Amino acid sequence: MLVAMPGMVDERFARSVIYLCAHSEDGAMGIVVNQPSQVRNFPDLLVQLQIIAPQERISLPKETETIQVLQGGPVQTDRGFVLHSSDFFIDNSTLPIDDGVSLTATIDILRAIASGEGPNQALLALGYAGWDPGQLENEIQHNGWLNCPADPAILFDTDLESKYARALRLIGIDLARLSSAAGHA
Repeated sequence: MLVAMPGMVDERFARSVIYLCAHSEDGAMGIVVNQPSQVRNFPDLLVQLQIIAPQERISLPKETETIQVLQGGPVQTDRGFVLHSSDFFIDNSTLPIDDGVSLTATIDILRAIASGEGPNQALLALGYAGWDPGQLENEIQHNGWLNCPADPAILFDTDLESKYARALRLIGIDLARLSSAAGHA
């Protein structure tokens, strides 16, 4: 995961925690996992996308109420991306990222979740964060980002407010003692 430094000048990423989904010589792609979207929950999104009628909200599985809709980044903000546990897979649609996390970006996963047949854990993000080749490496060198191990407990937790400090703690950093000024040894 990427963790924004306190001095991040791009307000879209201030205090962001990003789950990095892909990183290669062609660039990088990730999902911001701690910024809420204007659409506050999954049932609202299902109604907005006309996957279900408003009166069908009551028949949704109880778990769907806890699925948050996040602002995943500034790229393709009209498109949904579901980060989820690897217990769910759609052929030719699901991208396994590591042993415990996958990414699916089709409407089929929304329908599966709505019917109670989706993954055990999921978060839905509108948009994603993307970097051109070498751009992310340059931002890291200029002290824009720290990185920490991906932790499903942080990734799928619904407490968005604590994710930033918890991600920093994973790498042994106390937010109160972290300076936004960079130095070079």
